Amino acid sequence: MAREGEILAILVLFLMLLLLHFKTTQAATYTVGDGLGWCPDVSMESWPENKKFYSGDTLVFNYDADSYDVVVVDQRGHDTCTVTANAKVFDSGHDQIKLVFGANYFITSNPEDCQLGMKMAISAASHRSARKSSATVTNVRIKRGQ
Repeated sequence: MAREGEILAILVLFLMLLLLHFKTTQAATYTVGDGLGWCPDVSMESWPENKKFYSGDTLVFNYDADSYDVVVVDQRGHDTCTVTANAKVFDSGHDQIKLVFGANYFITSNPEDCQLGMKMAISAASHRSARKSSATVTNVRIKRGQ
């Protein structure tokens, strides 16, 4: 009976260590344009460089709502600086937009500002925690009576 308790304690310790090793990763939040925000003074096409984005990450767009907006568009809208039929317009001046898996495209609705660089394309990889959960525990058995 004492041996069974020792085995159970070792098993619990092993599982706790396993959980600590594969800590849960939460979605990240990025402020677009950093301190300057979403504006023509920042090269929005280069801002995402050297950053790794995942689905579920949040982009925070800070801007002057009297002058700008943020529009989620498809690739055609991004490439042509056009608000397409399925576009979603944000205009609060402090918008939080979650990235979806795959391509995410953002523009400002003013075509002149968009053509000057207020547009951005981000590719989001699958969710962070999906990569981390590759370890599994299989068939842990405790023999009784030893």
